Order: sequence, then structure tokens, then C-alpha cells
Amino acid sequence: MYFKKAIGEEGEKIAIKYLESKNYKIIDKNFYTRHGEIDIIAKENKEWVFIEVKTRTSNNFGKPAEAVDSIKQKHLLNAIKYYIYSNKIENEFIRVDVIEIYKVSKKYIVNHIKQII
Repeated sequence: MYFKKAIGEEGEKIAIKYLESKNYKIIDKNFYTRHGEIDIIAKENKEWVFIEVKTRTSNNFGKPAEAVDSIKQKHLLNAIKYYIYSNKIENEFIRVDVIEIYKVSKKYIVNHIKQII
């Protein structure tokens, strides 16, 4: 279990570096509620972007984005609704993305999928 957590944390750091290189402003990370968790909250221009990061060392269990199934989407959307309500950003533009991180040897491959939900 520790290995999976460490890989996930490493992937989130890579995703943040990637987003910052694309001029995203990181607002928050690992936002927890009883409804679910949001890995990264960022802004791209005037749009709020809620990002789920999935990191894999192989495709043995499918592509990373495939892990964002209907149950994960439901929890993610509930957490996003709570964040929007509690931060009073109901009238802002939002989008939900997934960033897939593939760790191959000591190299990382980033695949940013915009507007997944």
C-alpha cells in the first residue's frame, strides 16, 4: 500500500510541475471533504480546473484515466460541488481534467486529458 501512495504523491508533484510549465496557477492540492478528494485545483486564465491525477508504472490494470470510473466521478463531482459552494464560485467557468502520469524507468510521460466529465 505504501508503494501505491508514494507513486501517487510522486505523480501529483510531476503534474503540478507540468501545469506550472503551462502557466496554470495552482490554487490548492489534496482538497479533502467527506464527499471525496480533489487532487489539484488550478486556474487557467479565468477558468477553474479540477484535476484528478492518476499515476501508473504499467498498463497491467488499464490506462490511468480508466480508473476514473462512474463511482470515482460521482465522488469527485460531489467534492467539486462542495468546493464551489464553500468558495462562492458558482458563477465561474469550471472544467474537470485528468492527468495521466506514466512512470517508465526513471522517466515520466504526462498525458493531460481536458474536460473529461
